[in-house]
Amino acid sequence: MSVERLVEMSLVTAPTASLEVALAHANRLLARDPALAAEQASEILKVASRHPQALMLLGVARSRLDEHQAALEILRPLAIAQPRWAQVHLELAGALRRSGNGSEAIPALRRALELKADLPQAWLALGDHLDAIGDRAGAEAAYGAHILHSTRDPKLMSAAAALAANRIAEAEAALRAHLKAAPTDVAAIRMLAEVAARLGLHEEAEHLLARCLQLAPSFHAARQNYALILHRANKPAAALVELEQLLRLDPANASYRNLKAVVLCRIGDYTPAIELYAQILKEYPQQARIWLSYGHALKTAGAQDQAIDAYRRCAALEPSFGEAWWSLANLKTFRFSAAEIEDMRAQLQLQQLDPEQRLQFEFALAKALEDEALYAESFDHYARGNGLRRGLILYDPEDTATRVRRSRSMCTPAFFAQRAHVGCSARDPIFILGLPRSGSTLIEQILASHSAVEGTMELPEIISMTRVLRQQASAMDSRSYLDALATLDAGALRELGEQYIERTRIHRKTNAAFFIDKMPNNFAHLALIHLVLPNARIIDARRHPLACCFSGFKQNFARGQNFSYSLEDLGRYYHDYVELMAHYDGVLPGRIHRVFYESMVADTENEVQRLLDYCGLPFESQCLRFFENERPVRTASSEQVRKPIYREGVDHWRHFEQWLGPLKAALGPVLDAYPAVPDFPPLATIGESPQCTSPEIENRVARTRLN
Repeated sequence: MSVERLVEMSLVTAPTASLEVALAHANRLLARDPALAAEQASEILKVASRHPQALMLLGVARSRLDEHQAALEILRPLAIAQPRWAQVHLELAGALRRSGNGSEAIPALRRALELKADLPQAWLALGDHLDAIGDRAGAEAAYGAHILHSTRDPKLMSAAAALAANRIAEAEAALRAHLKAAPTDVAAIRMLAEVAARLGLHEEAEHLLARCLQLAPSFHAARQNYALILHRANKPAAALVELEQLLRLDPANASYRNLKAVVLCRIGDYTPAIELYAQILKEYPQQARIWLSYGHALKTAGAQDQAIDAYRRCAALEPSFGEAWWSLANLKTFRFSAAEIEDMRAQLQLQQLDPEQRLQFEFALAKALEDEALYAESFDHYARGNGLRRGLILYDPEDTATRVRRSRSMCTPAFFAQRAHVGCSARDPIFILGLPRSGSTLIEQILASHSAVEGTMELPEIISMTRVLRQQASAMDSRSYLDALATLDAGALRELGEQYIERTRIHRKTNAAFFIDKMPNNFAHLALIHLVLPNARIIDARRHPLACCFSGFKQNFARGQNFSYSLEDLGRYYHDYVELMAHYDGVLPGRIHRVFYESMVADTENEVQRLLDYCGLPFESQCLRFFENERPVRTASSEQVRKPIYREGVDHWRHFEQWLGPLKAALGPVLDAYPAVPDFPPLATIGESPQCTSPEIENRVARTRLN
């Protein structure tokens, strides 16, 4: 033993050394030399057998030395012997986390906080654990409590209390006043970023957190917030950089690993994401929501049997978690057993069932009954599920109609002629757009089976671009991003196209000459696509209006398709889509290639040849064997396109035709004319721009304040 250690050990044995001094010294050693701290604690225990604080120090030291079993053999019985000692429960939670027992760490943290609520590190750890298991609401509450208890400044405490109680305006006012006097207070900057994030102002939150980390690079909680905001802002590469930095410091942190898995799935790296989820499940084997995320990743990667096992494990752990049951139904090729159907019926009888989970059960049971050819009862459950979802969202079909009128009035032949030969010259993007459930995934799978084409996913870049333009339009007192688009010169349009190419690069895993962006909603932004990427291919996937709309009615979309939860809304939306596409066919003749689903099913080889000709690609026979392609598919049709074309599905909607009267009425002449289009009346006057919804108005006001 070194002289230094002998001197340090003498603190215990020297007659003048007190027990308190020895304990304090051992505690200081923990940070820089846990092995020496363990020796010190062991020597103390020789003098004061079973001393609680010495035992705790020894247990923590063993944990930090990765001697997990030895640590838990000390800390578990100590927590039982000292049930009202908050610190030992906190340290036990830390040891459990380091040993991979995340599920056990959560109750230990809750017990510590019951005993002593002002433990900021306990709130932070609890937030990380809850975030890792998918309890985002619980995690946000814990993170809020961490902020509240992390500061001793009375003004910041007041702001943190308001933030924790979701009194956003009050929190913002207090933080702004504080930052005027102390502009470099990183705790306050982080809290203001949280205000911005809760208002949906992710760009402002991103700037604030970047400033926070510039001032305090070691502020890990802020870096975690920053990674999350970057992910939400569709900047996965930047988010991964921040997460890797956090994981280098704390590789066992399940919250960091969980967010990394989410980001990896976002960019199509499913193999490492699946590995991360599998690791996390070893630590949290009883957490239903992690099993659900694991199932989603497995499904997308094509591991259907494993996905089914994960979804079933999720449902077994939490039988009232309707999303697990809908995830099984959403495989499309899965069939529920009679016992499982009865289990779903029983869940729907529970009065206390959460409304969000109830609607998931409604959709799942409807699909199960449809497979059993019980069409009347199936439609009843589809209608109930849609009715519940429609009551939870804000959607006005007149907004869509107004946007179509605005596009028709502005995007004229003269408008495009004035902007000819602008934009980025890249030829690699292939856009597949239209309505959801129109056969777009089938087209994508066919094209992605060609050696020169890479399939990616539904990329959000164009929609992100419209959000930025909409902010610019708002500053111009306009309600349509098209007004901002009209002000851009050739250089700005080229820059937007180059930005699209750069930001989508992370989704490309091969050196293929072309790649696919299959975001159906992009049909509404066709003018933007044409101007910024004039050489991109644009394919419109179209399906019989009753088949397409009713298939959408049966689909419980995760987000973004608010028109799909009412037969009337669906009919009006399809009508508006056809009207807008007919307009672009007129002003940009030949620009768009249209694929009718029914034609693709009836005459696959000729339709594939036409499709490849439009894309400038030679015929390859593997495009006809698209179902052999093992690429990840991230849509509701993922399992269907892994099988040969199912011709019987073309007219499946007819089983439900007797209940589709409202849909037929809303479709009007579009239904009668299909596959042709009716003559749409000319615009007599320029329609009003769409009205903003209440959240949009609130965000605009908040954005003005934050700026």
